[in-house]
Amino acid sequence: MDSMEFLETETGDNPVGCVIWMHGLGADATDFEPIVPMLPLDQDLRFVFPNAPIRPITVNGGMEMRGWYDIDPASPLASNDDIRQSVDAVNQLVEAEVAKGFRFDQITVAGFSQGGVIALEAGLGHRERLRGIMALSTYVNDHEHLAERVGFANVDTPIFMAHGVSDAAIPITRAITSRQALMDLSYQVQWQEYAMGHQVCPQQITHIGQWLNSIYSQ
Repeated sequence: MDSMEFLETETGDNPVGCVIWMHGLGADATDFEPIVPMLPLDQDLRFVFPNAPIRPITVNGGMEMRGWYDIDPASPLASNDDIRQSVDAVNQLVEAEVAKGFRFDQITVAGFSQGGVIALEAGLGHRERLRGIMALSTYVNDHEHLAERVGFANVDTPIFMAHGVSDAAIPITRAITSRQALMDLSYQVQWQEYAMGHQVCPQQITHIGQWLNSIYSQ
């Protein structure tokens, strides 16, 4: 995968950290940018919103759209190669932020839906300790084999997981199974659920801001 296009925004002149935030299937880098001014942040942060590549999506009849990986219900693990490529691309973004002066442990990876799958995969497997992992309305890919893929560097990294109780796209039971898989491996998971579908709600935006404050004030 070539280097990704991305949007960037900073909430002030001296960001103490950087959040790399991946959008969901069919969306793009502009999807979560408008949320940044709504976050009740105590400290300045840099946000990077990458664009996933455009690819045919099997579950959507082969329609082309931005996606971090293909979804083929007939072959759930067929997306693993796509996921690995997307994780590699996100890791390159992390390296680019380090080259700009951030330490690895100042960088948080975040994502919604498909983007959250990539954030979890990238964060749990990263060779350096990151600041946090934010997984919104999402799940752990191939959670039965998670222990074989994770690294030890991020075993203490805070994880924020949030889900809508009436999510029809990714049922909350799938997220709860993923949370259990993480907790079985001793990861620290902060869990929130909301009376919503496959989306983001105002209360959740407040909680995201509070969680970012908590991890960056340490």
